[in-house]
Amino acid sequence: MNRRWVLLLIFLCYFGMCNTYSQDGNDGTHERWEYILEDTGDVLQIALPLSAGLATIFQKDYQGTKQLAFSYATTMALTYTLKYTTKRQRPEGRTSYDSFPSGHTSSAFSGASFIQRRYGWKYGKYAYILAALTGVSRMEGPDGYHDIWDVLGGAAVGIGSTYIFTKPYENPKIEVSFSANKDMKLLTFRWNIN
Repeated sequence: MNRRWVLLLIFLCYFGMCNTYSQDGNDGTHERWEYILEDTGDVLQIALPLSAGLATIFQKDYQGTKQLAFSYATTMALTYTLKYTTKRQRPEGRTSYDSFPSGHTSSAFSGASFIQRRYGWKYGKYAYILAALTGVSRMEGPDGYHDIWDVLGGAAVGIGSTYIFTKPYENPKIEVSFSANKDMKLLTFRWNIN
């Protein structure tokens, strides 16, 4: 698998963390790491599905691109349908009733589970760690927008939607080609060991 998408993900995470140092919203009741954590989750909710999509393009895996589009669209549609049908109140006495499931978490886990399901655990384990970090950021950031059930619900929606639409990527093991002209005929076999 091409590693360029991993570098892009690292860049996006770095950009998200650098962005927190310009934040002036510190009210004195929260520590700097809480703002960094929250901003990192904000970046990862987009960076993980974006990285998954870029991985399909770098791999020229257009079937994977289609599977990601279906799984991500299902994730987001289901997330927002549940938010407005369950009408669960946000933690800490907020008057907003759209807590379940966490949209940031469902987005991040949709991207992470796609990477794992399509390209294997070699890359998926890191994507899942970053998705879990996104979930933690929704509970432990300075605003504490969600509780554990919202985050677990978001993870379940993201992973479940991906597993409905995504199949593991398979490189063809043997490629056969034939070329001919008036003087020569050539039959080639190529064995992929990846």
